[in-house]
Amino acid sequence: MAKKAKEKVIEDPSTEDKIKAAARTVFMKKGYGATRTRDIAEEAGINLALLNYYFRSKEKLFELVMMEKFQKFFGVIFPVINDASTSLEKKIEILVNNYIDMLTENPDLPIFVLSEIRNHPERFVSNVQLKKLLTESAFVKQLHEKRPDLPPLQMITTLLGSTVFPFLMRPLLFSAKSMDQKSFEVFIEQRRKLVSKWIISLLKVK
Repeated sequence: MAKKAKEKVIEDPSTEDKIKAAARTVFMKKGYGATRTRDIAEEAGINLALLNYYFRSKEKLFELVMMEKFQKFFGVIFPVINDASTSLEKKIEILVNNYIDMLTENPDLPIFVLSEIRNHPERFVSNVQLKKLLTESAFVKQLHEKRPDLPPLQMITTLLGSTVFPFLMRPLLFSAKSMDQKSFEVFIEQRRKLVSKWIISLLKVK
């Protein structure tokens, strides 16, 4: 009796997209360590064998999701800081606006990214050219000209911390009933104007 021919899986781009979307949801909710491939398959509404056909491991899926998240989280920096034609003060305004826009659309992104940076810093180092950012960018060169006594990392950390930290605090503020979504949006719009002024004023303080 002839052996039954092995059934061939017909690849479907929509299935791959569905798995990626499910992975984003589950990884954002649980993080890498607590996520099982079975969780992703269930979220995608497919069986585990089909998920394994498209993506051989949880790590491969996670690296794909993390790359997207890193690019979103840090992608608003690189085009701006490497633009030599824009003044330092204007760069600061643009960075603050871009970050607040991006974080308003993705409020849970900072917790996910920073948690994974803490747990797996080697992934962050390999995907984000931090050393190049701190030594070769137009932003750093302009900062050296304006304030040679001010370490670039201090300025970048202050700028990012001032824009990102409120979104890290958002779940706590909501849970404590200190703010609701509407009041948080008002608060963030106030910071949009204030943070740029605060950071630019630091350039003038000796």
